[in-house]
Amino acid sequence: MARVCLFFLVLCFVLYMAGMAESTVARHSKPTDFIHASCRATRYPALCVQCLSQYASAIKQSDRQLAQTALSVSLARVRSSAAYVAKMTKVRGIKGKEYQAVKDCIENMGDSVDRLSQSVRELGHMGRAVGQDFMWHMSNVQTWVSAALTDENTCLDGFDGHAMDGNVKAAVNRRVTNVAQVTSNALALVNRFASKHQATTALEKP
Repeated sequence: MARVCLFFLVLCFVLYMAGMAESTVARHSKPTDFIHASCRATRYPALCVQCLSQYASAIKQSDRQLAQTALSVSLARVRSSAAYVAKMTKVRGIKGKEYQAVKDCIENMGDSVDRLSQSVRELGHMGRAVGQDFMWHMSNVQTWVSAALTDENTCLDGFDGHAMDGNVKAAVNRRVTNVAQVTSNALALVNRFASKHQATTALEKP
């Protein structure tokens, strides 16, 4: 019996020391380390780190703030790219098919801006929502970000085919592809936040 008690005392001490070590690492690790680790969950991790590292002091080690910042960065880039694509309609010598593809792309990008704006607001207004409330809000955010990504890819699809090859297609593809990658990363971080929140909530249940 004495050996069993001693074993449990030793085990408890080991677990306590491991917990203290983990806590110390978490407390002293840099916010940029948190961003690097989190970005591994995305499809374009290098781009993710590049976009978010400058906001490390605001993100700290908050999964919610990370997702919120990723959405805000995506929204800003989509707005900028939408304005850039709009200028393509005035390119000298633009062909009829190119012009129509650009016009369709402008509409797609406008839809993407609307959906990302909704997502940023929704995530920002969630407060301390839990349980079904949390999942309802998160479902809205995930649906809108996913739809925004579809809008951006639909824009690119409009320039498919060799007949569309040229400076207009190259300029739009370069800009919108980058935006789609940033939005894809934002969606991955939103999904990561939702999954981690659910896992934490499940552990806290009695």
